[in-house]
Amino acid sequence: MNLIPTRVHGVLDYLSGVLFVASPWLFGFADGSAAQWVPVIAGLALLGLSIFTNYEAGLVKSIPMPTHLTVDVLTGIVLAASPWIFGFADRVYLPHVIFGLLEVGAGLLTQKTPSPVSKRPDHAF
Repeated sequence: MNLIPTRVHGVLDYLSGVLFVASPWLFGFADGSAAQWVPVIAGLALLGLSIFTNYEAGLVKSIPMPTHLTVDVLTGIVLAASPWIFGFADRVYLPHVIFGLLEVGAGLLTQKTPSPVSKRPDHAF
């Protein structure tokens, strides 16, 4: 079930990437540990992936949308599990789990093909 258009997914990618990077400072776990760096790295990776994806929000358009969505799902799984993988679940886990599940959901619910760009008529009135 692909409910999310790729155009919307693109906007969500950039917003999520910035939120992931800022989350340690927004939610008070910017302590230099893995708890801080996992979402920062995931956010930067998401922004980079978005820039290079072949969809409406992409700038370079070299990564196919299905590949992008697969990376979203895998990244979301790692992000959600990271508090236990890296051993900081006793201090903070909820932002990582929520962001990870949202990333998995976005990857699974987004259309695999970007919408065709509508051509503007040569003679616009």
